[in-house]
Amino acid sequence: MCGFVTEYSLEKDGLLPRAQFMELLAKSHERGPDTVGYLMEDGTLQFGFNRLAILDLSEAGQQPMKSFDGRYTMVFNGEIYNHLELRKQLDFKNFKGHSDSETITACLAEWGIHDTINRLNGMFAIVIYDALRKELSMARDFAGIKPLFYGWDGRVLVCASQYDQITGHPNYRNMPVQPEVLKLYLEQHHMPAPFGLYEQTHQVLPGELITLQASGNKLHKRYWELPKKAAYDITDKAEAVRHIEEALDISVREQLLSDVPLGAFLSGGVDSSLVCASVKKVHHDCNTFTIGSDSKKHDEAARAAQFAKALDLKHEIWHLTAKDMLDHWDEAMGSLHEPLADFSILPTYLVSKLARKSVTVAMSGDGGDELFFGYERFWSVGKNIKFHQYPSLLRKALYGFDKYTTGNKRLNSVLLTARQNTAHQGLHSRFRKEWLQAVAPDLTKVALPATYRVFDYEHSNNIHELLGNMRHAEFYGMMQKTLRKVDLASMRNSLEVRVPMLNKQFIEASLRVDPLLSYGGGASKVVLKEVLKKRIPSVAEETVKKGFSIPLTSWLREDLKTEFRERLLDADMSKFGFERKAVASMMEAHSHRKQDLKWPLFTLYALTQLR
Repeated sequence: MCGFVTEYSLEKDGLLPRAQFMELLAKSHERGPDTVGYLMEDGTLQFGFNRLAILDLSEAGQQPMKSFDGRYTMVFNGEIYNHLELRKQLDFKNFKGHSDSETITACLAEWGIHDTINRLNGMFAIVIYDALRKELSMARDFAGIKPLFYGWDGRVLVCASQYDQITGHPNYRNMPVQPEVLKLYLEQHHMPAPFGLYEQTHQVLPGELITLQASGNKLHKRYWELPKKAAYDITDKAEAVRHIEEALDISVREQLLSDVPLGAFLSGGVDSSLVCASVKKVHHDCNTFTIGSDSKKHDEAARAAQFAKALDLKHEIWHLTAKDMLDHWDEAMGSLHEPLADFSILPTYLVSKLARKSVTVAMSGDGGDELFFGYERFWSVGKNIKFHQYPSLLRKALYGFDKYTTGNKRLNSVLLTARQNTAHQGLHSRFRKEWLQAVAPDLTKVALPATYRVFDYEHSNNIHELLGNMRHAEFYGMMQKTLRKVDLASMRNSLEVRVPMLNKQFIEASLRVDPLLSYGGGASKVVLKEVLKKRIPSVAEETVKKGFSIPLTSWLREDLKTEFRERLLDADMSKFGFERKAVASMMEAHSHRKQDLKWPLFTLYALTQLR
């Protein structure tokens, strides 16, 4: 796990001076505090690398790294779990060490860029220079676990692990805000790939390979994408449970590869508990970490302790009061190098801080909600499917009747929207339109980016088709936001987080299972819950879902009131075009308990963290 910066100029003498380049690299020091690497190629390319040593702690794993034939130069952030298997397929055997970085360079020399990227199973962001073709390629893992940002002005290409390394480059430092991307951020509370908030800044998509040719032509290729229509062949629940249990064990076993101490996050939920159960089965020993709070509504520490006891795991709980958590607010907010409005970054930061005292690598349970229909949104949209084809007036009548008779227990307001995808997209927005229009009136007539297609799917009366569409949207929507939060919070603490449920093999295994085995009648993640019941029968199933969060609603009225006022009202927000009076009105409405506006206020606040 690492941080890097690469600068490639189509013209001689177009690069930054080395000292200035190294200042950009230093921004990602916490991503790789162990060693620093630098290399210049042909006077038109320079690589900078901050290493967090995980595999092969010797100099043999240091980057930037060249292939044995000298053709390719590479920097790489992430882990390749099948790299030892790939070594067996190579003719080259004269390796200096056992790092996955060296494996990649050998693969590049024998198979080329496209074939190599397609064979990798892991999480990665890779930048590769081909000295023969004078081309620079950028590739990102299929699930989007690791970030890869870039700036391109037609002359100089800058690639980096952090967005502030792009915006800190002189060519991109004073770029204007892109209104359509700002509106997308305000509605979806993060900055989805391939967009950058500022002009001429971008992200590589999950599963994308981009090549900049010597002519300046930029080629984009999507080498993997989650299918909307999965050809599932497992329709029996017992078979599905066996299939997923085995697939998770395989995934976890592959991801235990490490030369440094390894542990796992453990909440009271299904996904992290399953990952820990698999770690225990295939590894026998694991440190687990939980954050406990003084909120009965959100605290999962007691249930996490039950799982740890049942699995006989060494378990650490960091109990914090709301005041304790607030003491770490500035530290956690300092990890926001890009527009991201998810205030659960604070507990994620805290559990990462706890884990880093004992381990350098931690397993997480992210991905289960998207792959196995765990969010309430799936049911909110899906339960209306029989009636969504009806004319508008009839749908309104049905909605009104159900509201009168059951309080909308059978139908909901999703039925009033014209299309399922529109309703689905709207469920992700916590910034009500009236407030958005008041705060950013110039954005009222601005359309979202034309290439934003996360929720671009057809209306359907087939439940399997609808669920496939929604899973695809959640995978490239909510999940990307979650992954960015985890990456930012963990790397602020120099901690690598691995995601077994987003192993390529496990994703493909999940697609074989009939969605209706996990979803229906308000149920969610049924298959995963059955696996958990089989693995840890002594811990009763959770009746009320909890999720560790923070009492931001009350904090904004008390402890953080001054902080938010200074950030949102006293700071210069004119570059975003926000109306100060409207922001002040929002703060007053929240402060006087007229409305709970923590989400839109934090969405605005997160922008003030950008440097």
